[in-house]
Formats: sequence, structure tokens, C-alpha cells
Amino acid sequence: MQLPAKIGKYELQEFLGGGMARVYRARDTVIGRTVAVKILTEEGCADEDAKSRFLQEARLAGNITHDNIISIYDFGEDAEGRPFMVMEFLKGEDLRHAIKDGSVGDTRNKLRIALDLARALEHIHTQSIIHRDIKPDNVHITDAGAVKLMDFGISKTQDSTRTTTGVVMGTPYYMAPEQVLGKNIGPLVDVYAFGVLLFELMTGSRPIVGDTVERIFYQILQEPLNTEPMRQAGIPEPIIDLVRRCTEKDSVQRPQGFGEVCARIRAIIHDWDATTRPMKNGEAFAPPPPARKPWLIPAVAAAMLIVLGGAYLGVRTLRAPAAGTPQKTEPPPKAVLKPSISTPTGTMVLVVGSPFLFGKDKQSVTLPAFYIDEAEVTYDAYARFCAAKGRPIPPGAEGERPEDPIVDVSFLDAREFAKWAGKRLPSTQEWEKAARGTDGRSYPWGNAAGSPPPANIENPKGVMQVHSNPSGASPYGAVNMVGNVWEWVDESTQPSAIAIERLSKVMQPPPTSAEPWFMIRGESYAEPLSEECLTDYAPVPARRHAKNIGFRCVKTP
Repeated sequence: MQLPAKIGKYELQEFLGGGMARVYRARDTVIGRTVAVKILTEEGCADEDAKSRFLQEARLAGNITHDNIISIYDFGEDAEGRPFMVMEFLKGEDLRHAIKDGSVGDTRNKLRIALDLARALEHIHTQSIIHRDIKPDNVHITDAGAVKLMDFGISKTQDSTRTTTGVVMGTPYYMAPEQVLGKNIGPLVDVYAFGVLLFELMTGSRPIVGDTVERIFYQILQEPLNTEPMRQAGIPEPIIDLVRRCTEKDSVQRPQGFGEVCARIRAIIHDWDATTRPMKNGEAFAPPPPARKPWLIPAVAAAMLIVLGGAYLGVRTLRAPAAGTPQKTEPPPKAVLKPSISTPTGTMVLVVGSPFLFGKDKQSVTLPAFYIDEAEVTYDAYARFCAAKGRPIPPGAEGERPEDPIVDVSFLDAREFAKWAGKRLPSTQEWEKAARGTDGRSYPWGNAAGSPPPANIENPKGVMQVHSNPSGASPYGAVNMVGNVWEWVDESTQPSAIAIERLSKVMQPPPTSAEPWFMIRGESYAEPLSEECLTDYAPVPARRHAKNIGFRCVKTP
């Protein structure tokens, strides 16, 4: 196709590649947004199966909204009747190339990539969608480090009758045994493929090798997955165990969903952070494990069982109640909260109920558990709110990218959005705990600012996408709690005379102390990093809106 060319309101500007379908970088001429347009070729249109998969991808992916899944904006046909879909334009590279060129970072960042992918898969499974083609080529890493699951071409819904027993679909190296056999294909085929991908992410090589499809399928069906290369690469045992469990040949033995997988990865990351300590050069290392003595663990375990068994029987005998003594009823077990939850307006992470050190003087404050948005509310989420409520997009946010934070919103706007989303705005204590953790640290990522700090500060280009700076995440996994945009919190305050005078220069009518004022926290792209970025706040009138003010929400479990 000679470029530039027009399809509807989209101007195709650059050919990016493709086979049965060709992908172009394009511009939405109405709103000025850069997009990717994927067009099925004439050969693809003539192939009923290829055309059916193309339409299936548009139908399934077009109804999914998640931070870690590529967005489908539009679908239609060109003048020749060829179907096309309009997608989010992603800069960066796929995970296959990122692994090959070594840009996936250290073990902790690899775990962060794996967690984001697991979140995406957890979300599509809640929508009864099975991806069926999880592999590094279908995972994109943006320039900002965000993870995006792509290509739903052979995905299916759990109640679909599209798959026929005996028909094998997928990429051989990543297929589960039941997928190879073409029967009983359910969500756990994605768990298996995720385990294979995690092996490859950690080691740089596939666990399944073979020159022919027959040899590959034989390994999948008959040979246990060899995890020894992971040990030789120094991968921690908990990660190896997760790979082993995900790739069990019997699907019943695998984790029974990605909620369990996400929880396990979060626990591994938590333990990793707890067992690393800073070195003089600012890097971190995990202390080496003690030398293994294969005979020692079983011997110690057996001895402990004997001792504990005897102690238990002795105590039970001593405490056995007399006949007729009324028995105490054990309280019911407490509900276990998921480490993260998916909502229509974004993923939320759990902030556990516990004491934490609050404020500049580090007072001990106890809060119950709550969930907080993993990232700031996006332009895309807020635009859906505006469409549902018949409200205009804030003027200062028009033309922003879908994954940019919404800006130019007042406190009242933010509160209305939170109510619509079934959430609320955080209190100042909730915001600080989510950003700071329990230990009174100076920054979400620790006590050292870093050079450069992992935050969007002093940036003349303005905001970055909400999942940028993943290495600057808080202990609970919330990103960009410092920098990018100031965030509204539901905490009223009284302004100083200096604050009133300063804002009188940029607000009409000028603010007064009689009107309601609320706090914004966390600094923005326009300020330098302050040593008090997690304890300080700015007082702002509730009606104030600006290009560097956004928000995130919380939810009570």
C-alpha cells in the first residue's frame, strides 16, 4: 500500500510488518492520537479460518479493559471490504527481543514483568477468555517498562464451541499436554504456558527443545520439565518451584488460577526485598544460601516430627477436659484478602491492616486493610466515566494518551468518579501508608533518593504513562506515588495566607479561606524531589484543577 493512505478517519503513515494481516502506524485524524491499524490481507480474507480468527480477536480483545492488555479502539472494513482493527500504539519491543538483548533487568524486575502478565491473565480468565497462545512474542514491554498482553487471535471463551476435539492450536513450545492432545482445553493451559514463559524469562532459553514438532510434543507429553538450568543460572528455589508447579502434566496439580499465581509471585518479591541489603554502590544483593546437605533436612524433619508429636500428645492429655465440661467454640477463620483485585477502572493492590509510621515525626498509627489503585486513574478510565455521565473531558486533558493519568480534575470531579467506580478517595493516612509502607521510609522505593530517582520529576515534557517507573513502586506495589501528578486525598485542611496569596494569581475568582480546601499529595512532574515528598502536602481549594493534578482511588474490602 502506498503511504500515506486513508482508511476512514485513520491516516496510515508507516508499515510495521505482518503476514496474513498487516500492521501500520497511523494517526486518528479526528483526535490526533497515534494508533496501530491492523488490516487483514486479501489472502487472509480468502482464508475462512484466518478471517474467523481476526474477527474473534477484535471481538474478544475489544471488550477487555486492563492496564496490562493492549487496548482495541475501533473495528471496521476498508473500501475493499477487508476488515481492520485499530489498536493502542505501543513503543518498545516484544518480550522475545527483550530477553534476547538482555533488557529485562535483574531477577526482581523479571518477577515484576511476570506479575504484570499474570495480572492480565487473571483478568481475562475472569471474563471467561482463554488466551491459548502465551509466549514472549505476544507480550510487549513498552519504553516505560509497562507490560502488555497482545494477540487474541486464537483465544476462545470457556463456553465456546469453536474448538474441535483433536484440533491442535497454539505454539508448540508453550503448549500444555491437554492442548497437544486437542481436548479438555481450559484456563489451565494458560497457567502451563505461563510457567514455560517464566522459565525462559529467568534463564534466557526455552525449557522445551526439539528439531521437529513430534519431538517437542513427545517431551511435553512424556518427559518431566528439566529445571536444572534454572538452578545453574542461580534462580531462587521459590521461582523454580512455581515453574515446576505451573508446568505439571496433570492440570489438577497446577495452580488452579492466576489469583494463586499472582499471590505466589508477590510473596516471592516480598521475601526477595526482605533478604536484600544495599551495598556501597547502591545496588542490592541477596545473601547466598547455605551449603546444601541432602541428608540433613530429612533427618532434622524426622526428629522434629517425633518431638512435636510427643509434645502435642502430652499437652493434649494435660488439657483434656473432664467429662461434661462445656467446650469452647473456635471462632470462624478470618477471610483471606487477595493481594490484588481487578476492577473495570484498573488493578488495585492490597494494603494490609497493620500499624505504620505516619508523618514527619513517625507516629505509630493503625489502619484496617484497604485496596488502592495500583496507578493513577487513567485518561481512558475517566473518559468512560464522562461518556457514562454525559460530562465533558477536562479541557487540560484533551488529546492525552489512554494510559496517561487524567489531569485537570478538581476534588469534586475526582470524588464523583470514585463514587461512579464504586470506590472512594483515600484519606491522607491511607495515601501515606500505601506510598510509604510500615517502616517510615523517605521514598516509596527506600531511604535513598537514587541517581536518578525512579520517579517522573522535574520533567519539562510533562506526565508519563501511569505504569512508568516500576522500580519506584511502593512496598505494596503502587507506582508513581511520588512525581507524575499530585493526587487528591479526602482530607480537608485550612490554608495559610501564603497559599491563598499564591493561588490568587492563577485562580478566578480568587480563593478564600471560607471555601472548602483539601490536600494534594505526592508532588508532580513539575517539582524537584523533596526529602519530605511522602510526609508533606499542599492545600488546594476543592474547585481547583490543573495540568499536574490527578488522583487514585481506594476501596474497603
